[in-house]
Amino acid sequence: MKDKNQSRLRRARKNRARITRSGQARLSVHRSGRHIYAQVIGAGGQHTIAAASTLQKDVAEGLKSTCSVEAAQAVGKKIAERSLEAGVEGVAFDRSGFRYHGRVKALADAAREAGLKF
Repeated sequence: MKDKNQSRLRRARKNRARITRSGQARLSVHRSGRHIYAQVIGAGGQHTIAAASTLQKDVAEGLKSTCSVEAAQAVGKKIAERSLEAGVEGVAFDRSGFRYHGRVKALADAAREAGLKF
């Protein structure tokens, strides 16, 4: 029987293969028990264009908790700002095998509202 993390990584691998075939930059999200991380990775997968997480002081400033929906919204807004500054407007959303609800959904919705298209 597979454990939870192996199943998540299997789902992530399938989704990343589809994104790679599309040739777009991808917005990759990872969540842990304490923090949430997001990065925009170039179409070739070789370099990171923009990154944001609750570990960064300018993102976590004013938040009660770094593992809440509000924190995910702050990361989503910041990653959208940074990627638009770098000239990337359209991305494919890579949820890394996590279910699309809660913090992952909040990050995606905030990034869309801030102007990122996916």
